[in-house]
Amino acid sequence: MGDMTNSDFYSKNQRNESSHGGEFGCTMEELRSLMELRGTEAVVKIKETYGDTEAICRRLKTSPVEGLPGTTPDLEKRKQIFGQNFIPPKKPKTFLQLVWEALQDVTLIILEIAAIISLGLSFYHPPGESNEGCATAQGGAEDEGEAEAGWIEGAAILLSVICVVLVTAFNDWSKEKQFRGLQSRIEQEQKFTVVRASQVVQIPVAEIVVGDIAQIKYGDLLPADGLFIQGNDLKIDESSLTGESDQVRKSVDKDPMLLSGTHVMEGSGRMVVTAVGVNSQTGIIFTLLGAGGEEEEKKDKKAKQQDGAAAMEMQPLKSAEGGDADDKKKANMHKKEKSVLQGKLTKLAVQIGKAGLVMSAITVIILVLYFTVDTFVVNKKPWLPECTPVYVQYFVKFFIIGVTVLVVAVPEGLPLAVTISLAYSVKKMMKDNNLVRHLDACETMGNATAICSDKTGTLTTNRMTVVQAYVGDVHYKEVPDPSSINAKTMELLVNAIAINSAYTTKILPPEKEGALPRQVGNKTECGLLGFVLDLKQDYEPVRSQMPEEKLYKVYTFNSVRKSMSTVIKMPDESFRMYSKGASEIVLKKCCRILSGAGEPRVFRPRDRDEMVKKVIEPMACDGLRTICVAYRDFPGNPEPDWDNENDILSDLTCICVVGIEDPVRPEVPEAIRKCQRAGITVRMVTGDNINTARAIAIKCGIIHPGEDFLCLEGKEFNRRIRNEKGEIEQERIDKIWPKLRVLARSSPTDKHTLVKGIIDSTHTEQRQVVAVTGDGTNDGPALKKADVGFAMGIAGTDVAKEASDIILTDDNFSSIVKAVMWGRNVYDSISKFLQFQLTVNVVAVIVAFTGACITQDSPLKAVQMLWVNLIMDTFASLALATEPPTETLLLRKPYGRNKPLISRTMMKNILGHAVYQLTLIFTLLFVGEKMFQIDSGRNTPLHSPPSEHYTIIFNTFVMMQLFNEINARKIHGERNVFDGIFRNPIFCTIVLGTFAIQIVIVQFGGKPFSCSPLQLDQWMWCIFIGLGELVWGQVIATIPTSRLKFLKEAGRLTQKEEIPEEELNEDVEEIDHAERELRRGQILWFRGLNRIQTQIEVVNTFKSGASFQGALRRQSSVTSQSQDVANLSSPSRVSLSNALSSPTSLPPAAAGHPRRESLP
Repeated sequence: MGDMTNSDFYSKNQRNESSHGGEFGCTMEELRSLMELRGTEAVVKIKETYGDTEAICRRLKTSPVEGLPGTTPDLEKRKQIFGQNFIPPKKPKTFLQLVWEALQDVTLIILEIAAIISLGLSFYHPPGESNEGCATAQGGAEDEGEAEAGWIEGAAILLSVICVVLVTAFNDWSKEKQFRGLQSRIEQEQKFTVVRASQVVQIPVAEIVVGDIAQIKYGDLLPADGLFIQGNDLKIDESSLTGESDQVRKSVDKDPMLLSGTHVMEGSGRMVVTAVGVNSQTGIIFTLLGAGGEEEEKKDKKAKQQDGAAAMEMQPLKSAEGGDADDKKKANMHKKEKSVLQGKLTKLAVQIGKAGLVMSAITVIILVLYFTVDTFVVNKKPWLPECTPVYVQYFVKFFIIGVTVLVVAVPEGLPLAVTISLAYSVKKMMKDNNLVRHLDACETMGNATAICSDKTGTLTTNRMTVVQAYVGDVHYKEVPDPSSINAKTMELLVNAIAINSAYTTKILPPEKEGALPRQVGNKTECGLLGFVLDLKQDYEPVRSQMPEEKLYKVYTFNSVRKSMSTVIKMPDESFRMYSKGASEIVLKKCCRILSGAGEPRVFRPRDRDEMVKKVIEPMACDGLRTICVAYRDFPGNPEPDWDNENDILSDLTCICVVGIEDPVRPEVPEAIRKCQRAGITVRMVTGDNINTARAIAIKCGIIHPGEDFLCLEGKEFNRRIRNEKGEIEQERIDKIWPKLRVLARSSPTDKHTLVKGIIDSTHTEQRQVVAVTGDGTNDGPALKKADVGFAMGIAGTDVAKEASDIILTDDNFSSIVKAVMWGRNVYDSISKFLQFQLTVNVVAVIVAFTGACITQDSPLKAVQMLWVNLIMDTFASLALATEPPTETLLLRKPYGRNKPLISRTMMKNILGHAVYQLTLIFTLLFVGEKMFQIDSGRNTPLHSPPSEHYTIIFNTFVMMQLFNEINARKIHGERNVFDGIFRNPIFCTIVLGTFAIQIVIVQFGGKPFSCSPLQLDQWMWCIFIGLGELVWGQVIATIPTSRLKFLKEAGRLTQKEEIPEEELNEDVEEIDHAERELRRGQILWFRGLNRIQTQIEVVNTFKSGASFQGALRRQSSVTSQSQDVANLSSPSRVSLSNALSSPTSLPPAAAGHPRRESLP
């Protein structure tokens, strides 16, 4: 069924390929339709059409052993004919689109409408000009010139709206640009190993071409489609394409198809690349989703905001190109809940917004009532038809005042502050070796209470060296002298190490003189090869004599076996197997051991126990990893049953046991001490022996002798947390984890269980926030489950990076401490901004409100309010969100999830400063004209010129905000607010810049800003009152917060909202990596019924493509999908979910929804 090509779909992707195909033995379509087959179908097709994989290599003009020649013309020609290995990303939004989105803001729309009405009315003069009789008594004061200037206010409001919109759009645009930069950086870092001109080289994934011979190994994410040529024990997780979670075993004669976007879970091998980029299986699905996306764009302009999300959701598959960078744009929905901070902020913003709405409504009502009562009841004026426009003009003015109150009340700077702060931190974290893949991980890290770290490579240098050995009945405390070892033993030892290790593992000469030799590949194997070199032997001749193709059978290392074995055929047709692995595991399978004379002698269980006591435990207590090297001979006839692993891996002869040292990184103990001081518990989870693990934990400072802590092995841990039926019980985990510091000999599942157990625990009053580090493929589930997953940039496999939130580019634990510091800094920056913003809001709203009620006119005019709003929201968020972190951030405990955003101290500051500002503004408003001997600005008529009185009020207000911005730099009640102010040039620039613009506005703003120029002494007074803010800040700091019990905290998340829906109905078993991706893919189909139809068309077009059906063949029930929809928390879609949960109620259009439609 896979050969049926969908001509209409191909025609889009296919230009002139077939005409070129002649230069190679097969065209792109042929290869592409071949890659759509699976298993035996594929094998049959290859036999019928091509003969075998070798023949395909010949047709593609490549050699399975030497690879492509790698000449530029050849590579270019291949790219031209078969395409490049690159899936084009979605186009970014243009600046104009962003401007349009910024204009969608409700308050801005209201303002625009009000301004336009005001403009229209100012140009309309009623016939008869009988204004005198209409307006209230003060109406007569206008002269002609002033009436002409009535349009200015409307125009100024429109202008300031444009300003706000442009600033917002520019911020979004620069944010988008940063993401793109980050994405391309992740893409450039992805490299893959190929063979070209007999040389093994690493090239960027995008450079791979059809015909390349790629080397694949455990932990790789395949970058292109290909055919398996040779290898051993290769198992692939194809769930991202087929949804089947079982690992698929690949072999040349049964199933040679390797597909892009799938993960290598075990083994190694080589493949010939047959399809790249948009023609690979992943690429086809991407193109499909892209095609679906464009049609939808036209369809719903309405769902604009969700559309961005839709496009992101449309990628249930990760492209090898790092297409997952798109996920970063949404606060990754599939990953746990909304980040803690965003949850708290949204809640707070909604509360403030509601309050602002109420205030503005009351303001408008009071103004309108007062005016009507005053004009028509008290002064008994009749309503004359020719006066209507004048009255309407008054009402519009009142309406504008109301809207301005609302604009000032709504803190639209909040989301901006969060974004700026996060984007700034992410950029700076790059320098600290943290590559952040999901923005909110940065801020979650600041709340971390526990870190579960790997040992190898994170806490240690990952440079393995053999420092002790037990050979020929002697325990050498340093590397033995070659002459002291029997020649037969030596030969066996060198062969066992050279042959039974990945041939990609090598030791290369140092790059610089005097440096250490470079270790390439698996570090433990490097340590063993280094041991061979230290014994003055060489492993290269052994390898060239027994090349990789000649190895008879390889049992690769995996987390279950914890050993690796290689079988070779001897010249006399018999077989020999070399094994190496964790000493206590391999020694259990040894029945003999080589004596000093190089002869095997019997090795009984009691000898083994003695050896464990005398050799292995002392080595482990020195913090060494112990590895046992052994061998076994098999007769050639009858040939052993290689698939019966238990029989094969037994009855071994031990050659030697070595102790490998992996020294602790010098900066780690200090980093761990910082973590502990910051209230973060560090736990070590390792696959090593418990004694080794304990020794390293003491060296790192994770445990201190004499403390009450637990070190457990995986087996013991499992025994303690499971009940009689073998089920995991949360309360049993709760008894263990608070004291657990080291988990040794742990399997990946243990790691996942521990992380899940700590996260789900309600044992402490704060819910724990857990960070996890991992590098192996099997760490994927734990990394995904953790609140923040760190993957290793150097040693990490692609699978681990895929599941992580932050990649440590230097694999170093001390970079995690930097991440904590940045995370806390984000949190604090936002609190600083909030403290400042809310003071402005409270004061501005109260001033506008009371002013309007008492004097029928807001002392702060609409345009002035918008300027205040612009500086206070946008600029202040820039200034306060870019404060650099300091070490003092690490001296306090984490805030945790339930701590409110606005603490008591902050509440005290907000209210304290609000009191000061209100007192002064009201004093100026009611007795200011007497103090400065100027005309009163109160009760002026509609279009009267701006008064000095109100200008002084406006100016003082802004000065107070400016100096309060400096106060806002400290939120924990510190005294010195200038501390480190020059370390933040952005802050200084913004404060000075705002001051300069304020001078321009007051002196030259004139009518649009309702300002009249002030004298120098008046300016001095304004600045002096502003400076009073700093003094008043010190007064507030002296009042102890503990006395102020009545102050409420605000912006906390309650326990109920804490646990999101999906976690409650999640089953015991964690949804695996691919399920989760597909779950996101599913949400897509419910974007709206009209979308579903589009989807069906696309699916029908592609119905015959087996691969796509595979991607859709998810058996999850309609109800679970509808819960997913409900989680999306947007009213427009929730209504749909109810329709979906009862399939009977579906309208016919949706009844064929693709999931059921496409089942064969």
